[in-house]
Amino acid sequence: MTDQNAPQEVHIQQAQMTRDENGAYLGQVVFGVDGQTSVYEITFHSKRGKEWDYSLHFAGEPRVEEEMLRMDAWIEENDDLFDYLLDAAWSKLPE
Repeated sequence: MTDQNAPQEVHIQQAQMTRDENGAYLGQVVFGVDGQTSVYEITFHSKRGKEWDYSLHFAGEPRVEEEMLRMDAWIEENDDLFDYLLDAAWSKLPE
């Protein structure tokens, strides 16, 4: 993927993070990006808050598969974007 295909700006619509009784974390962030019509939800999961898994889903309509594939690749390649989205969820963890 070239930088020309990368979204220009991420717009967070909502975020949340919870921690269960076993200490596992679950977070979600709904976001859109300039240059794409799709809106996404990324879900983060970690057993201890150190190593994170994620899954990316459409959060509404329209659902453009090519945009989803580009976004998933961009998240995989861009640690700053991953951290930005995770930080948005992390900031919503109740104290």
